Amino acid sequence: MIKIGNIELPEFPLLLAPMEDVSDPPFRRLCKMHGADLMYSEFISSEGLIRDAIKSRKKLDIFDYERPVGIQIFGGDEEAMAMSARIVETVNPDLVDINFGCPVKKVVCKGAGAGVLKDVDMMVRLTKAVVNSTSLPVTVKTRLGWDSNSINIDEVAERLQETGIKALTIHARTRGQMYKGEADWEHISRIKQNPNIEIPIFGNGDIDSPEKALEYKNKYACDGIMIGRAAIGYPWIFNEIKHFFKTGENLPAPTISDRLLAVRQHAEWSADWKGEKLGLIEMRQHYSNYFRGIPHFKDFRRKFLEVYTLEEMDAVIQETQEFYAEYQAQQV
Repeated sequence: MIKIGNIELPEFPLLLAPMEDVSDPPFRRLCKMHGADLMYSEFISSEGLIRDAIKSRKKLDIFDYERPVGIQIFGGDEEAMAMSARIVETVNPDLVDINFGCPVKKVVCKGAGAGVLKDVDMMVRLTKAVVNSTSLPVTVKTRLGWDSNSINIDEVAERLQETGIKALTIHARTRGQMYKGEADWEHISRIKQNPNIEIPIFGNGDIDSPEKALEYKNKYACDGIMIGRAAIGYPWIFNEIKHFFKTGENLPAPTISDRLLAVRQHAEWSADWKGEKLGLIEMRQHYSNYFRGIPHFKDFRRKFLEVYTLEEMDAVIQETQEFYAEYQAQQV
């Protein structure tokens, strides 16, 4: 069993990565239903929380059915990070996570996210500010370093553990790589072999199949895996990995009916959370992901994009279901 503070997780937990404009409550609910063990909010600007920015505050919404769940914050100012951690504590998440890994320029330019990788002392000060301002367990997600010439994850892991964090997730790329190239998990393996490291170490990067999850679990000996992009439009990956770990066999791929059900659930929960019109408009980014690799979906995607009500969506779902039932019958 893996513990983060007083949070008990399975022996080898699967974590849903915090992803901007993706990891909202409706998506997290779907991933929880399909086997995710621990989830995080979209990352939230500490300055936005302090300014009472509506978008930042909305990201604090968490629900009991998705626990355990953490709220992730980012920023480059100690006082703002401490204050935002206290604000986060008021909504009672299970933990607070600090983002030291986001490579996006608008975040990095503010000295936040992966921008802090160039200054380990600052990273330590920001982390201490959060740890000292909340009674919740504090975790960190970071990268290997700023670029291939400044990989400093060994120092970072030890020094952040000294601040009192309860777990560390390492995306095995540098900031310079962004999301390109191959993640180098050898660094994660080395951290795990360090006798001074006592906190759980979770690996992140390139896990997109049950086979790769098992290979990396065995090869690099991390305490769990965080999955990000591979879960977008494919929440089934969590249970698929767990089933493969237990049996060595793959679960059947989700059917068209499974995919349509997931879309309907995601849309309904999005409408409940954001309001029907806005919820369905924001669903538009997801349709192609749910039907990635499915032939003849292009025309149906256009119809989904024109939906503004759940009633209209049900009609498109019914039409889609009927088309693929007939299409599959013709393939037999």
